[in-house]
Amino acid sequence: MKRQALVLIMASLVALPAAALSDNAWEAFVADVQAKCLDAGARLMDDAKAVVDPTGSENYGLAILTGKAKGADATISHICVYDKKTKAVELGSELSADSVKVELPGSTKP
Repeated sequence: MKRQALVLIMASLVALPAAALSDNAWEAFVADVQAKCLDAGARLMDDAKAVVDPTGSENYGLAILTGKAKGADATISHICVYDKKTKAVELGSELSADSVKVELPGSTKP
């Protein structure tokens, strides 16, 4: 019985870091990742859209940007990585629509 209680307590403690942030904090995190990733993608894409992982990984925020390539008629995507400590972003290389297909809610075209 004591062992089961200890396992339950330990399992509860593991979940504490994710639960520690409020819904407002997660919304602010998503908004910051979206804004910084879209800003970084603006030089590469027109009318880009971002799909943000709501919590990211332990150290990074993650998003996929999709839009029309600047100066071309092709739809492209980039993976955006946001460092949670420094709040800096980096974009991965261009991914063609043949490589990745992103469907955004409420639209028929990415």
